[in-house]
Amino acid sequence: MRRAPTTPRRRRPPRPLAAALAAAGLFGLLAGPPEPDPVPLRTTAAATDTATVFYYTKTKNWSATYLHYAPDGGTWTTVPGVLMEAACADWVKQTVDLGSAAGLQATFNNGSGTWDNNGGGNYTLGTGAVTVKDGVIAHSDPCAGTETGSGNEATVYYSTAASGWTTADIHYAPTGGSWTTAPGVGMEAACTGWWKKTLDIGTATSLKAAFNNGNGVWDNNNGADYPIPLGTTTVKDRTVTSGAANPCAAEVPDTEPPTAPAGVTASATDTSVVVSWDAATDNKGVTKYQVTRTGGTLGTVVTDVGSTVFSDSGLEEKTAYTYTVKAVDAAGNTSPASATATATTGERAPAPAAGTPLGTDPRKDPIYFVLTARFHDGDTTNDRGGSQHVKSGNAANDDPMFRGDFKGLVEKLDYIKALGFSAVWITPVVLNRSDYDYHGYHGYDFYKVDPRLESAGASYQDLINAAHAKGMKIYQDVVYNHSSRWGAKGLFTPTVYGVRDSQWSWYYDEKTEGFAYDGLTVEPKSGKSYYNGDLWSTAEPTGNTCLNWGKPTGGKSAEGYTLYNCQWPSPTSGMFPKAYYHQCWIGNWEGEDSRSCWLHEDLADFDTESTPVQNYLIGAYDKYIDMGVDGFRIDTAVHIPRVTWNRRFLPAIHDRVTQKFGTEAARNFFVFGEVGAFVNDKWNRGSVNHSAQFFTWKERKEYSADDETAAIEQFTYENNLGTANQPTSANAFLSGNSYHAPDRSQFSGMNIIDMRMHMNFGDAQNAFSNGKDSDDSVNDATYNVVYVDSHDYGPNKSSTRYSGGTDAWAENMALMWTFRGIPTLYYGSEIEFQKGKQIDCGPSCPLASTGRAYFGDHLAGSVTASDFGTVASASGTVATTLAQPLVKHLQRLNQIRRAVPALQTGQYSTDGISGQMAFKRRWTSGGTDSFALVTVTGGASFTGIPNGTYTDAVTGDVRSVSNGTLSVAAPGKGNLRVYVLNGPGKIGADGPYLK
Repeated sequence: MRRAPTTPRRRRPPRPLAAALAAAGLFGLLAGPPEPDPVPLRTTAAATDTATVFYYTKTKNWSATYLHYAPDGGTWTTVPGVLMEAACADWVKQTVDLGSAAGLQATFNNGSGTWDNNGGGNYTLGTGAVTVKDGVIAHSDPCAGTETGSGNEATVYYSTAASGWTTADIHYAPTGGSWTTAPGVGMEAACTGWWKKTLDIGTATSLKAAFNNGNGVWDNNNGADYPIPLGTTTVKDRTVTSGAANPCAAEVPDTEPPTAPAGVTASATDTSVVVSWDAATDNKGVTKYQVTRTGGTLGTVVTDVGSTVFSDSGLEEKTAYTYTVKAVDAAGNTSPASATATATTGERAPAPAAGTPLGTDPRKDPIYFVLTARFHDGDTTNDRGGSQHVKSGNAANDDPMFRGDFKGLVEKLDYIKALGFSAVWITPVVLNRSDYDYHGYHGYDFYKVDPRLESAGASYQDLINAAHAKGMKIYQDVVYNHSSRWGAKGLFTPTVYGVRDSQWSWYYDEKTEGFAYDGLTVEPKSGKSYYNGDLWSTAEPTGNTCLNWGKPTGGKSAEGYTLYNCQWPSPTSGMFPKAYYHQCWIGNWEGEDSRSCWLHEDLADFDTESTPVQNYLIGAYDKYIDMGVDGFRIDTAVHIPRVTWNRRFLPAIHDRVTQKFGTEAARNFFVFGEVGAFVNDKWNRGSVNHSAQFFTWKERKEYSADDETAAIEQFTYENNLGTANQPTSANAFLSGNSYHAPDRSQFSGMNIIDMRMHMNFGDAQNAFSNGKDSDDSVNDATYNVVYVDSHDYGPNKSSTRYSGGTDAWAENMALMWTFRGIPTLYYGSEIEFQKGKQIDCGPSCPLASTGRAYFGDHLAGSVTASDFGTVASASGTVATTLAQPLVKHLQRLNQIRRAVPALQTGQYSTDGISGQMAFKRRWTSGGTDSFALVTVTGGASFTGIPNGTYTDAVTGDVRSVSNGTLSVAAPGKGNLRVYVLNGPGKIGADGPYLK
């Protein structure tokens, strides 16, 4: 964890740069060396002051080096200047008499016309010993101590891999002796990331040392200094290793092969086989595996894979296949073959209906977010109330929690299209298991679609295909962080202590051989679909790890019944194996434990750094990628280390989409993560690891090969660097009035929900200001998913659905549909559905009274969309719904956004613009150049814009700009103006707000 810097023994104030780095927590660097009263780096010049300039020549390969200089206030030497003399290996020097000057301007050249003038800026140098090395100025004598003495020697290697220093000085004192003059003596470059110095310390047998970069930034071991013995010593990340091997010595060739993979299993489904195995070990690290398959008419086939799971599909029917696995390291050493695993395929399954992602830029597609089970009921036979049906009050309302389904969603896709949306975000589809699991976030069988959502002719695949046929995308909500409290089928499911006595027979169903839970099927003996007979045992099961199995806890239930140990899943009971699940409850939401502990008793926290867990999840979500979904919304993304996302899950998604559908589809497969940052500041309570924008970036440092270790290393490293040292991006911003190609080279693969705008959407102006403030820290904020409220929270972490009023909703929508990012609407908000109602109260109140109420009653009747945002026909209640003022507003916003490319994919700027919510956007590609000026609600003035003809997409007003200025009067709350250069004219018909 982050350690606070200690107070240095130096008594003067720290230099500004050092103070800033120390404040940012840069691995405890202190502002000064560990000795009193040092010589300042720049002194007031006396009449005879001098500067000895050292210049590094190794990277120049010049035959001669000249110093061309001018003392401060003086004249320059005659070109080429003064020939410098050899100083020591790779260095030349020249001593300059400065007279009364306090420094000099300097350039260097080879005497034949090749110059180093600091990129045209010259070098500003002070007095004393000054070094110039590859453009970096430092203050030390790089040749001090290079003479071979007769005393004891200590060779010190210092690592700058973590700090990124481009030079290093060692400031030291032999035991019993004096410290060198600050900043010490220059160290020599040894190899990448390492600096070296051999010191003659006379009769002393050890020394103390501190290190600095020559420009005031120090590492003095948090004030303790570094004890250095004789011989060779390395100092890396505050660890001193005496008697160390030369870290720059030529590496001994790796000839040691990995161990043979163990635990190889193969299982067949239809004509596909999934092979998995335990990770092999190697002295350097395994880079890939070779899977050898024998059997069938093709004989022997060898396939290279990067993970410990291999999906082999398209095999022959009713054929036995045998698999072995070898591990390969970076040197090409190959392990012996594993033990064999055999699987026999079955009959070929009927070919599923084609499912191919639409593969277009996701920024073009506004998103409509539905809780599938609460949207529209197309098939009442799959409705299920569950164990809390009566207690919740749902039974009294004839409103089972699982009510909406895929059939109902398919039937109302035209409603969503008529609103103008071309992407639908649905809640998780995997089989869930808990007492109240309609929302989908209590996954139990990640490889199975929940039957309570499917119907004959309305499978998940049918939904995907139906949406694609209408030009609409499906974004699947996915969970990598946790399973249900009953574990994950196919990975691990716990057994709890239970007894069917006079107290508990109502709770524990009798066991029925051959019955398997699927959420839908009613178990015949108990007559319940929420059958739990497979989860409990009175006898201690084989291999039980739960502590104090079946012993009374001493407590009582709410009914007064005896409670027993191991009666309920818990992370601290020992019930869940460490190989698959974490073993703790969360304590600090901004600490490391928020990524490695359970969030809630219904959310069993996966050990996502475990290879079996990674394989289980990757294999599961490959299934849905193969079905043709267009993207994943990632639940609880912040609770998994970024390095795990970047190493394992995000590459697996990209590789699978590429393998199935090609590189263009992979580029546009939209992944957006929920990083819950429920505060109004740019960085979530100052914790970079828990801030949304952090997850949009690749790693910038190598960590340990072990994922558990790497997660801690990554957290500590980035936490210590702090907010001031995070990467920044201009990808969302115009350069003046010009669009520029974004640099996505450091993009992690995960986009984000714009939590900061979400939290501030109590007021549109506030959301706009906060959004702009965060955009430079996001890899590309034009991909941010922007919404006002959701199934979890309203603005400012409100527990109720947004109730700011219709005018405020119209204003929020006008901003979302024109500002950068992807506008997203939670189902029903188009009619202010359930405004002000508590979003979620669990089973303690009926769903009908919450923000997750059933919406289908507002969709009764029929509707056909002729295009996005256009209704061809509608009848019944849904026609009334479509006539509401916000619906009309939403439809026209979608029409305008679709007609102006700059509003979809453009970068933006507020430079040269006055106005509260005013900005300009541009997108340029090929023959398309779309430039738009936008103001929401208030008036604005745009200066420095290109001359030409601008047409307002709202009113059709035409303005001719010849002086680079366009002024717009305030259109009114919820209204806006979109002046488009060479634009298409007025788009759509006037409505209640846009007019």
